Amino acid sequence: QVQLVESGGGLVQPGGSLRLSCAASGFTFSNAAIHWYRQAPGKEREWVATITRTGGSTDYADSVTGRSTISRDNAKNTAYLQMNSLKSEDTAVYYCNARWSLETLWGQGTQVTVSS
Repeated sequence: QVQLVESGGGLVQPGGSLRLSCAASGFTFSNAAIHWYRQAPGKEREWVATITRTGGSTDYADSVTGRSTISRDNAKNTAYLQMNSLKSEDTAVYYCNARWSLETLWGQGTQVTVSS
């Protein structure tokens, strides 16, 4: 089955950290660039970070630059988003997205709530 499954979300206090995972199956993971997006309540989905197929290049939205690290392990068909110094405005559902050739695939999302 072709799918992406996110995990690792939860409730964390401001200043805390989380590592989100995106497990892929059913396609050649190493052929796909991986992107993380997030959607806060009442807001549009926004791009967070990107990692290329080999992991050789990454890019981040200004809102998370310096606080987040995107990575991948092609041997495990998994991508990650490490988030540090979390703020209340990071509260959102986080989605993993894979793109290869003309294909695009979304995961179901994982909730991140930053609150004291």
